[in-house]
Amino acid sequence: MLNYNTRAHNLKRGIFTFSEKLSKDFKKPIQKFICPMIYGLIASQSSHLTKIARKLNEPITLKKTVERLSNRLMSFEDNDTLQENFINEIKHHFDNKTILIVDDSDINKDSSKKLESLCQVRDGSTGDIVTGYWYAGVTALTAKKKQPIPVYGHLYSSTEVDYKSNNFETIKSLEYLSKHFSKDTIRALDRGYDAGYAFDYFIPLKESFIIRAVGDRNCLYKDQTLLVEKLSKRVKPTHELKFESKDGDETQCKISLTPIKLPAYPDDELNLVVCHGFGKKPLMLITNLKADDPRLCVTITKVYLMRWYVLRNFISSRSKLSILRTFLCAL
Repeated sequence: MLNYNTRAHNLKRGIFTFSEKLSKDFKKPIQKFICPMIYGLIASQSSHLTKIARKLNEPITLKKTVERLSNRLMSFEDNDTLQENFINEIKHHFDNKTILIVDDSDINKDSSKKLESLCQVRDGSTGDIVTGYWYAGVTALTAKKKQPIPVYGHLYSSTEVDYKSNNFETIKSLEYLSKHFSKDTIRALDRGYDAGYAFDYFIPLKESFIIRAVGDRNCLYKDQTLLVEKLSKRVKPTHELKFESKDGDETQCKISLTPIKLPAYPDDELNLVVCHGFGKKPLMLITNLKADDPRLCVTITKVYLMRWYVLRNFISSRSKLSILRTFLCAL
C-alpha cells in the first residue's frame, strides 16, 4: 500500500524548500509571507485568500490571516528579484531543444466592478470586448518530458499610467527571453505576432523563431513580391506527417518548404513552411531555421504543433491555477 502520509510530508517539505530558495534574497518578514503563500496556493488549489488562509491553519482567526496576506500582497513590489530567483531555480530543466511558446492573452473579469485598473480587452475565446486585463506570458516546453513550465508572466492594463502599448509589453517578454535563453532556443509564436515589430526584434539578433504567417503578408520569392497565401498555392508538398490529436483524431498533413525573404530584410534568408490538412486554408509558418536535412519542414511543423498542444492543455487552464503546476514541476 502506498504511504500517502510520507508522500504528503515529502511534498510539503519540497514546497517549503523551493519557496525558501525563491525568497532567499528577501528579509525575514517577506520570507515568512512567500513560503506560506506558495504552500497555501498549492494546498487549497485556489487563489482566493480565504481558502489559502484556511489551509495555513494559523493559531489566529481566519480574518487576521486574510488581512496579513492581503497587506503583504499590497506592499510587495520586488517582483523582479522573485522572478530572477525563480528562473535560476528552474533553468536546469532547459536545454538547446527547449521550445519557448510566446502567448499574449487576456483575463476576463467581466463580472468584476471594483478591481483596480480594469480595462477593455478582447476575449480570445469569444471575440467579444469585455472588462479585464491583458496578459503577456511565455511557457517553456522541456524536450525530454514535454513538461510546460511558465518562465515569464506579466498582467497589465491599458488604463495604467505607465502603459505604452501591447507591443511594448510583448517586446519586454522577448527581451527577458534574450537575457535568459540562448539565441538557438526556438521561439514559437502565433499569427498575432506576424507584424513588423516581431521580425524587427528577431532578425537583427539572429534569434531562432517560428511565426505563423497571415495570408496577406508580402514576401520576396525568386525576385517576385507575392502574398504568402498565393505562394502557398504554388509550392508542391514534399513530405507527409500524421498528426494525432488528444481526442484520437488523425490528420494526414502534406508539408512543403520554400526559401523566401521579407521586403524589409532582403539580405536575410528565411523559409516558408506550408502545411495542408488542418482546414481550408493551409498552415503557413515563417522561420529562420535552416538545416541540410530535407525533413526540416516536418520538424518545424512538429514544433509549432507542440505549441498548440501546450496552449490547449496548459495555458488555457491558467484560471485553474497553472501557477501551481509551475511550483510542482520545479520542486
